[in-house]
Amino acid sequence: MSNTLSIYRTVKRLGIPDNQIILLLPDDMACNPRNIFPGIVYSNADRATDLYGTNIEVDYRGYEVTVENFIRLLTDRWDEGVPASKRLLTDAGSNILIYMTGHGGDQFLKFQDSEEIGAWDLADAFAQMHEKKRYNEMLFMIDTCQANTMYKHFYSPGIIATGSSEIDESSYSHHADNDVGVAVIDRWTYYNLEFLETQVTSPNSKLTLGDLFDSYDESKIHSRPGVRWDLFPGGESHGRQRTVMDFFGNVQGVEVDSAVPTRSRDLEQDLRGLSHLIQEYEARVRAHQNQSSNGTKADKIPDQSALQKERVKPREQKKQHTLGAMNIRGNETWVQKLSAIALIGAFSAIWVFGSTRKP
Repeated sequence: MSNTLSIYRTVKRLGIPDNQIILLLPDDMACNPRNIFPGIVYSNADRATDLYGTNIEVDYRGYEVTVENFIRLLTDRWDEGVPASKRLLTDAGSNILIYMTGHGGDQFLKFQDSEEIGAWDLADAFAQMHEKKRYNEMLFMIDTCQANTMYKHFYSPGIIATGSSEIDESSYSHHADNDVGVAVIDRWTYYNLEFLETQVTSPNSKLTLGDLFDSYDESKIHSRPGVRWDLFPGGESHGRQRTVMDFFGNVQGVEVDSAVPTRSRDLEQDLRGLSHLIQEYEARVRAHQNQSSNGTKADKIPDQSALQKERVKPREQKKQHTLGAMNIRGNETWVQKLSAIALIGAFSAIWVFGSTRKP
């Protein structure tokens, strides 16, 4: 359980919110009578971090964690009444991290010690996901005995798979908590977390999957971790270049609508038209003041209602801009400030529009 909660805590630290995480915990060890620290789960002997805490959202717990529900979760084969919080709401642009841990063997992983999911079950479920365009790229990680046999039958593109041990090898625990009386975390997961917690310190990290997999030390893990690259477009050379944050963090691409530059140009044309109208009005006011100071008969100040009927058509559109009575003193500072504020507003609008589009 602490294996899973440790990965859960790490991806949340790197920016993935709970509404993009599906957490399955078959046993509520935090409340197990054998746990002498009720409501608390530790993954380290120093007990520095409570993995359970108050900021955890378990989507499937106890007897909800079944092979059937897991396959339905991956393939989205649910009845209409299943809430969105229990569904994997992904599409063709989504990168997915799947982490599994527990007791297993050659091409199987146990669920609740009463049923098993096989390597072909996973392979076929991922194939359905690909056919239904439910992922872009996937990182599959599994920590169990003979873990690498669980991805040997995968045949869908876009998948990078890694596991803790080869066939006929066990996956060993890192250390035990003597007070609780059980092992608290497995070695392969422990050293993955060590890399993620000490090296990937911010969402801006550029460390790659190649860096993560190169950090595996068989002498420390006590088994032979495996990595499968052949299903990924471009093979190992391209897969190694994928950043850790592509799967462990909340990274979103932004597509700026092609209409945005056009909208900016249209706004600039409107502003120029408004500026021209203001300058004409100022010129008429100055001419009237000059005639009055020379003692000549002044023309009437242009009727305000007539000015209101003057129209600006910067793009030959039906939308019209009118100008009412203004008290403008004879300099262009106000016009310059008006243009600057409007352009700042335009750039802000472009940024917000671009940043709110789905990747």
